[in-house]
Amino acid sequence: MKKIIALALSALMLLGLTACGASEPQTATTAAAAAEVATEAVTEAATASAGEKYVVGVCQLVPHDALDAATQGFCDKLTELLGDNVEIKVQVAAGDSATCAPIVNAFVAEEVDLIMANATFALQAASQATADIPILGTSVTEYGVAMGIEDFSGTVGGNISGTSDLAPLDQQAQMVKDWFPDAKNVGLLYCSAEANSQYQVDTVQKYLEELGFTCTQYPFADSNDMAAVTQTAADNSDVIYVPTDNTVASGSGIVDGICQPAGIPVIAGEEGICGGCGVATLSISYYDLGVKTAEMAAQILTGEADISTMPIGYADTFTPKYNAAICEALGITPLEGYEAIG
Repeated sequence: MKKIIALALSALMLLGLTACGASEPQTATTAAAAAEVATEAVTEAATASAGEKYVVGVCQLVPHDALDAATQGFCDKLTELLGDNVEIKVQVAAGDSATCAPIVNAFVAEEVDLIMANATFALQAASQATADIPILGTSVTEYGVAMGIEDFSGTVGGNISGTSDLAPLDQQAQMVKDWFPDAKNVGLLYCSAEANSQYQVDTVQKYLEELGFTCTQYPFADSNDMAAVTQTAADNSDVIYVPTDNTVASGSGIVDGICQPAGIPVIAGEEGICGGCGVATLSISYYDLGVKTAEMAAQILTGEADISTMPIGYADTFTPKYNAAICEALGITPLEGYEAIG
């Protein structure tokens, strides 16, 4: 757009100089020629804009099924929409939240046109790195919690927007009742360093208690103490609930290695975790979430939308799924209406 304005103004200046700088009255021929130059300049600017190149930086917190799918959906859709006019640079922080900062700082130094931050820590790092470059988050459960906004209305404002992976938490709580009506004690297992995990377990706990369950939270600080805390949760729970937690997603094998031998079922907040250690989930498609984020990115890059007024986007559908292998191992008959995780 800046290029269009600059070229258009140059053309208009040329027209003005032709009219004002002549020593004798301007003829119809010279005026027409100047007008033609101006028209050609604007047309050239528009053509240049249509082929404008964009660079997008993607910072993903950790490699696991859900975040990988969101990044893939984003890259596929943005490439489909902008073709060769977009270059996407993907960097993964390998699960270390502190690594997100140098990744996004490098994007800022490079002056990329947009940053896609995949997961809460990536979004927080990006927001601290720049107030100018547009930032779209994805796989972020609750933006008010992530950004420290009280009475969050659905729009972050400034240079930030994005998509949320929040599933209906009341329905996830009801799943515990539907699958395990005789259970009494539900353990809530999560990483305390992830603010949105805390938000989810607090919310789910209220719904579970309304359904008559006794709930205990089992937070762990990081992957180093996840096994010990999971063992304590398994020893004291009839069922364990795990939210959309990136640390658990990366270490779902640890949870399964403790809970399955103990005969303790896990209800998971998303499909990737359920595929690793869960019995059932009500989950979104993270690939589709990435697609939705890419559609927002294209609108921002091409000037069709203003990120400061763009509300957070949410998944359109939620699918109940079950883990056939773990159900069989625990002797659990899947409920009707659930589809097996492929």
